[in-house]
Order: sequence, then C-alpha cells, then structure tokens
Amino acid sequence: MTTRTEYVKGTPVALDGDRAVAEAMRQVNPDVVAAYPITPQTEIVQRFSEFVANGEVDTEFIAVESEHAAMSACIGASAAGGRAQTATAGAGLALMWEVTWVAAGTRLPIVMHVVNRSLSAPLNILCDHSDSMGVRDAGWIQLYAETIQEAYDDAIQAVRIAEHPDVMLPTMHTLDGFVLGHSLERIEVLPDEVVRGFIGTYNPRYSLLDVDHPVTFGPNDYHDYFFEHRRQQIEGMERALDVIPQIGEEFGALTGRRYGLVEGYQLDDADFAIVALGSINGTVKVVVDELRRQDRKVGLLKVRSFRPFPADKVAQALGGKRAIAVLDRSFSFGAQAHPLFLEVLTALYTHGFTPGMANYVFGLGGRDTLPWQIRQVYDDLAELEGVVSAPVRYLTVRE
Repeated sequence: MTTRTEYVKGTPVALDGDRAVAEAMRQVNPDVVAAYPITPQTEIVQRFSEFVANGEVDTEFIAVESEHAAMSACIGASAAGGRAQTATAGAGLALMWEVTWVAAGTRLPIVMHVVNRSLSAPLNILCDHSDSMGVRDAGWIQLYAETIQEAYDDAIQAVRIAEHPDVMLPTMHTLDGFVLGHSLERIEVLPDEVVRGFIGTYNPRYSLLDVDHPVTFGPNDYHDYFFEHRRQQIEGMERALDVIPQIGEEFGALTGRRYGLVEGYQLDDADFAIVALGSINGTVKVVVDELRRQDRKVGLLKVRSFRPFPADKVAQALGGKRAIAVLDRSFSFGAQAHPLFLEVLTALYTHGFTPGMANYVFGLGGRDTLPWQIRQVYDDLAELEGVVSAPVRYLTVRE
C-alpha cells in the first residue's frame, strides 16, 4: 500500500512573468525594496509599489534616482539587518555593476529579480543574457528560469538560498525579458502563509544597528586580508552547490515542483544533447519530443544554476554523449567561445570527457529561435562526433 503525498495547492491564475515575481515579493514582504523602473522590468516595481500604497505589505519602498542608488540602498538596508530586494534589467544592471561587487564582498543576502535585456548599442530593449552574464563574476548566485512558474518559484527560493548561513551571498534569479516577463502563463500562486512559513524569519547574525555588538562593514582591506576575504566568498559559493538543491527539494516536498542545479530531459539514453539556459529550454523540449517520435536519441540538459556552476552534475549528465551543442544567448567578445559553452567544455574536459562539441549563439536582441532551427542543431550534431573543437555558429544570422 502506498501513501499519496499531499502537496499544497496553489491558486491557479494567469499572470505574466513580471506580475508573478511581484506577487512573490508581496508574499515575502521584504523590509526594504529600492528600485528604479527600466523596461522590461518596470512592471515588477510598478505592481509592487501598488501593494505598498494599498497597505498589503510592510515594506519601505525607496524610489531611487538610479540603479546604482538602488543597489546602494539595498546594501545599507541589508547591513542594518533587513531583508532587502530590488529588480532591474539590461542597462540598469550594468549601471549598478560596481555595487554588485560590494554586496557580494560584504556577504549581504540581497535578492535581485533580473528581467533579461540586451545591452546597447544599438539600442535594444528585448531579451538576451548580456546583462546577467556581464556580472557573472561579481560573486552573485545566478538562477535562470525556463517558465513563469519557475520564475515565481525562484523568487521565493532565492530568499532562503541567499540567507542560508553556509552561503550568505546575494542571489539573482532571471527571467527572459518579454518572452517570460510579458507573456501570460497559467501558474499556481501559493497561499501567503505557506510562502512566509517556507522562508521563515530572517535573523541576521550581524547588524549595523546592534549597538551592543558593534561591527564594521566594507572597510579598507589591503594586502593584509583582502585575499582571505575573497577566498571566503568562494567557499560560500561552493557551499551553495549543496544548498540550492536542498532548498529545491524542500520546496518540492511542499509543492510537488522540485528544483535542482540542472535538469535532464530525455537525456539518459541520448546520443546527442543540447545544453541551454532560460526560456529556450521549452522550445528545445518540443523538438526533443518530436525527434524522439522519429526514434532519434536526442536530449536536453537545462542548466538552472549558472553561478555556482555545477560542473560535477554537468559532467555526470553529459559524459559519454557522442556530441553536444551548447546554446548561448550572449557574446563574450574576443573569447574563443561564449559563457555557457566555456563552462560546459571545462566541466567535461576536467572530468575526462571529450565529446564532439559546438557552440551556438542564438536569440540576441530578442530574435526568435524557432523549432526548425533547433532541429537543424540536432542534425548538425550527427556530423560532430569525434570533433573536439568546432567554430562558433550563429543561429538565424543573415549572411
């Protein structure tokens, strides 16, 4: 006799990604939100400001003059012992680049909602990953969502991940601009009390406002201890490799939706695989199902956590595949390949695997990538077996 697990039932609603994230923020009820509007993120803070005005949250909302100021205000609020959040996109994330390092270096568990947008020039407000990839080495945990449901769920889990005592690092979760940010999807919104029970009460170990136990945040730190403090950040990031799936399992036990560092789709017996971040995974899954009906052994590895990068999990999932294509939605100018490919390649080679591999850049500036183009990638992989390096390829670029 088996016992059926009873999961918490959420309320089914149709929400776009921005409003879904704003709803998660309302349920978390942060102490401080400091933000500046920028397309395609504006709707998050616009909607959240309505919650503040209507008295639905206790949050101190700070309408700042720039994204640099937004992150600076979050740093002050978090150092004082509060839960602090912000949201941004594209050039807004670029403008706060300097202070993203400050947030990470002072080990502040700030949560940032990033609606991915291209960086100028030329001016473009549509999606690619150049904004979040631009701060990939700033010391923030980075999660990438495939669906609006996942973006909502990540906005909740990010609080627990950032505040975990073994981690204590700022955490950003991303959703593809317009593709998820402004598209409608049926999602399940959890009851408020369930969300607040899941995240619990934040009890900071240190606070600038604790006059009985005075501390200093962000002092000058030269050759005497700077290196050691950077090393401690690395250790926190490494421990997040255990914490992220642990919290994902707790969330799954509550809701039935489990999250890890990576997710394989039709991958176990696949000869050929695609690796990707974000919403494109949904398109790839459609193509995988279609090709499987034609008895082609193809699969997908969706990477959810880009920072920390789960090298062991990636190698375990992809080791032994005949050929692999890695899809990047951003450039790394002057590099031999692009961000996700370089991580996957390193993970495989350091674990003793040398499959045929190719790097595809797709979707820059919001360009659509269609199922027939993904099919072409799988067709190409059949020719890559034994090819240990291949030139970067560009999907949908006009010659």
